[in-house]
Amino acid sequence: MTVILVCFGIIMVFSASSSIAWTNKNYNFDSLYFTKKHILYAVIGLVGMFFAMKAHYSKYKKWFAPFFLITLALLVIVLMVGKELNGARSWLNIFGFSLQPSEFAKLAVILYLAALISKKGDKLRDLRSGYIPVMVVVGLIAGLIFLQNDLGSCMILVATAGLIIFAGGASVKHIMASVLLLVLGASLVLGIGALFNHDDNTGTESSYKAGRIEAFLDPMADEKGSSYNLVQSLTAIGVGGFTGSGFGQSIQKLHYLPNPYNDFIFAVIGEEFGFIGTSLFLLLYGYFIWRGLFIALRCPDIFGTLVGVGIMSLIAIQAFINIGGVTNTIPITGVTLPFISYGGTSLIMMMTSMGIMLSISRETNRVASEKSQTTNSRIGNRQSISMRMK
Repeated sequence: MTVILVCFGIIMVFSASSSIAWTNKNYNFDSLYFTKKHILYAVIGLVGMFFAMKAHYSKYKKWFAPFFLITLALLVIVLMVGKELNGARSWLNIFGFSLQPSEFAKLAVILYLAALISKKGDKLRDLRSGYIPVMVVVGLIAGLIFLQNDLGSCMILVATAGLIIFAGGASVKHIMASVLLLVLGASLVLGIGALFNHDDNTGTESSYKAGRIEAFLDPMADEKGSSYNLVQSLTAIGVGGFTGSGFGQSIQKLHYLPNPYNDFIFAVIGEEFGFIGTSLFLLLYGYFIWRGLFIALRCPDIFGTLVGVGIMSLIAIQAFINIGGVTNTIPITGVTLPFISYGGTSLIMMMTSMGIMLSISRETNRVASEKSQTTNSRIGNRQSISMRMK
């Protein structure tokens, strides 16, 4: 299913980007500019998935520490020398390649939490010695990503961490208190941001984040301003109707819909394949996530279970935030659709994460097979003894 989703993503990146690349000098007037790069990322991701799958998942319990420290260093470096894109300073250029450290941070936090919680055990329910130390590290990583002005990745990381901590047996009271503090803190930050970004010419609050919330509440209030992206997305989905306009026949991708091959690729899927196509796509996505959770819950130890729950929660949350923003279910935050959107670091890390899931699946099946063989052997011995006694 991972390969099916990635292949579908390549097809949709071609459909959504070909006209933009063909008419733009920056892309060498090459209609396959984004498609070729996306295929390269997919191949690298496939290699990462293969090697991640070959290693026994328990080894990641030892390997998470250097990976976590490298990720932490990259998050600090990107704040100092990172490249700003779409209002967020979240990109690093290393040897000609653009990397997004926040994508590494998502997997690093999953491995860190799984290793720490499996070690602490029931101590996680203790506020001082268990819960607070875990949340301090999560807060540190989330804070560094928030300073990049990457609110979407910050939300995904915090939500994923929350689900892992919940699955690890943390006190529900502690979790609810953390959620309350997070909501109050976010409201305070948005309020202060809106206050300091007051537009004297229009008399309205022009904060970027506040503008997204205003667009969510009333998309038609500022169709050519803060709501432009959302209006174009909803138009694409509406034009698609029940059966869609057909593959490659999207109109909104022709310089109307911003980033049609990235943040808004689901709108292109909606326009070209309609309600029927998007429903089938969402069913496949849902089944994919369910199978991953099923594998995680069957894992024989707590570390593998928490890693599996974390990875599948990450994919589910990020997909929900992307699709929710595109369909105006929630405010737009600007994150990629896992396995589908154009984006090198995101695709590579998602596919590598699935390699870890495959490692968990292989080991779970092996243990289950051994148990089954042992049980059958015992039953056979009992039957043999019974026959002899008779």
